[in-house]
Amino acid sequence: MALTLVDAQVLSHDVLQAGVIETIVKESSVLSVLPFQTIEGNAYSYNVEKALPSVQFRAVNEAYTASEAQFEQRSENLVILGGDVELDRFIIQTLSNVNDQVAVQIAEKAKAIANTFTRTFFKGNKATDAKQFDGLDVRIAGSEQEIDYTTSEEIQAELKGNARKLDALNTLLDAVRGGADAVFMNKRVKRQILAVLQSSDHYIESGVDAFGKPVEKYAGVPLMTVENEILGDTDLYAVKFGAYTHVTGLTNGGVQVRRLGETSAKAVEITRIEFFCGLAQFNPYASARLKNFGVDPA
Repeated sequence: MALTLVDAQVLSHDVLQAGVIETIVKESSVLSVLPFQTIEGNAYSYNVEKALPSVQFRAVNEAYTASEAQFEQRSENLVILGGDVELDRFIIQTLSNVNDQVAVQIAEKAKAIANTFTRTFFKGNKATDAKQFDGLDVRIAGSEQEIDYTTSEEIQAELKGNARKLDALNTLLDAVRGGADAVFMNKRVKRQILAVLQSSDHYIESGVDAFGKPVEKYAGVPLMTVENEILGDTDLYAVKFGAYTHVTGLTNGGVQVRRLGETSAKAVEITRIEFFCGLAQFNPYASARLKNFGVDPA
């Protein structure tokens, strides 16, 4: 069974855990929509479709030519993402009259986890940091799912300015087979796109996210933002989500929150937040990246 963290937060009977999950999903647009597939152990192997089998028309009494689908086996390891909140007993006792100091620090740690996961979802690279999982950049690099705004032959060469940006956005959406569930970009890029749509008299659709907040859409696909520090001003990603079928998170145990209590070594109380997590992409056409967006071709 696959759940988003929003679903997990609703189902949790642990008030502290539910609060941490709610903070995480509110901080990360990715984690608010990414389904998580629960696995056993610390790794997961699966097959990725490489080529469909061929089919044919035949005449009466004619035999078919045998053909099989081709698959590539992949394996994903879970990684450990988390941190400890340590707070001196003196601070808890004397400075919690206005704000619960433990709750404040736990919320800030949860936000940091959300932002780190989001950054890794796009930019993670095990080759440079073996402790993290590979993000979309690594999975897309060098394939037809990587679209360069400045050089792609899929974007009409004669188009310039706003017309080229719209064509590039259409090309990105077309690259995801079955239709993207979301397009991710930073806040500055979203303002660019909305300005392009407004200047072209394009109707801007709207919807709501998991928390009822308004979300603009293009071609029926939500335009979701991440912080400017996580994605640069020239990257857009279109993603189709689905456990066992498209892009999904992996986890064993979900987001875990444990109060470890006071240590004997020093007078601090420790709360630990951990997330055993990973990422899988079952279909190579389930995500696409548009890079160098808005950079004028040479």
